[in-house]
Amino acid sequence: MIKTIPLKWRELTGSASDFSLESRIFHSISLCLVMLAGFYVPYDIFAGLYVAGGSSLIFSLLFFYQFYHSRYKGIRHNSIFLGLTGLILFSINYFANSGIHGSTDVIWPAFLLLLFAVSPYRHHLTWLIVYLLAFMALHLVAYQYPQLVSYPFDAGKGQLIDRITAFPLPVICIYVVMKYMRRSHDKERKAAEEKAIAIEVRNEQISHQRDLLEKSNAEKNKLMSIISHDLRAPLVNIHGYLELLNSNEVNEEQRPRFEQELLAATNNTMEMLGNLLHWSKSQMEGPLVNLQVLNLLDAIKSTLEMGKMQAQRKGIVLSYQIDPNFWVAADINMLQMVVRNLVSNAIKFTPTGGAISVDACLDGGEYRVTIMDNGQGIDHDKQANIFSLHSQPAYGTNNEKGVGLGLLLCKEYIEHQGGRITFESATGTGSSFYIFVPVAKMDQMA
Repeated sequence: MIKTIPLKWRELTGSASDFSLESRIFHSISLCLVMLAGFYVPYDIFAGLYVAGGSSLIFSLLFFYQFYHSRYKGIRHNSIFLGLTGLILFSINYFANSGIHGSTDVIWPAFLLLLFAVSPYRHHLTWLIVYLLAFMALHLVAYQYPQLVSYPFDAGKGQLIDRITAFPLPVICIYVVMKYMRRSHDKERKAAEEKAIAIEVRNEQISHQRDLLEKSNAEKNKLMSIISHDLRAPLVNIHGYLELLNSNEVNEEQRPRFEQELLAATNNTMEMLGNLLHWSKSQMEGPLVNLQVLNLLDAIKSTLEMGKMQAQRKGIVLSYQIDPNFWVAADINMLQMVVRNLVSNAIKFTPTGGAISVDACLDGGEYRVTIMDNGQGIDHDKQANIFSLHSQPAYGTNNEKGVGLGLLLCKEYIEHQGGRITFESATGTGSSFYIFVPVAKMDQMA
């Protein structure tokens, strides 16, 4: 029952979406005056205060009339009519109810506050001046002509009852006005805060979109650089080798060397093209990850064997040691691509006679696969960017050159599988790359 009272009151005064703040304040005050009139009018008549009772009745009826037309007819209340009516009724009541010794002066400022709350801003100064002049005029007239003032009740108890009964009216007016003002202020402040948050979120979205656009432009520039230079150069070399072989200007002693160089250039170009296609596809389609429970050795053994053959052609020893009981949760194609790129890089930057080792061990909830070589290592000033588009491709020990996408692909692909990649390197002593792959859980293996 108690909870339904505020709901009924809001229904009578109107919602914020349908009525202005001034109208809702007016509706609330009107209802309060009508309810108070139910007490004041009978009391004033019983106490012999016929003028005060009549004023209260007229006052409440005028407010109810304005309330009904404003709330249910959509006709905005007339603040000028209300202001003039209040001025006339208070003036009459002042002389009929003991003048300065009565309760009119208590109600007067509250009604002026109400008038400010329900009237347009442009009228406020006018009403202030009018009511101040009227207030001073009434008191001066009553002072000069005291016989005009009626005293309907006795001093002492009568005055006490008059003041006590008059006090609720200004208090209620002040309460209602301040309540709506505070509520409106809090609502506007909350709306401003929400708007500020929305603007901040929008700015973050714009900043994020700008970063994505800058990244997209960087990727486009990288792609154009690869196509225009890095990929064209080895194709030009292959074309040159083929022209020499086709022109029969190469003798039998030179032919094996040219064929070997042609094979190396072709393999290098295929690797570059493969990385380029993988990267381009991942940028256009996004990652398509198919996580499965894999035996780590079985998943990458063929890749390591191919790397072993590639290393032998360069005079490098590649060995691997992986426990056959290691099971991982990974995408087999992505995992093979990562290992293939790291082994290929190790071969590329390890001189003839060097060594590369691949091993794996359990490290917490992950398996750590280590690809270690004793090659030329990575310069310290290049290490910060080797997993980004800003990396500069370097030449291998036999002038092999990549496109700078291999390690970026490794990082993206291993992270798509829930893993990570790190490295250690020192110039002249070699590099060690570590890829961490999640251990397959027992429920996944069931």
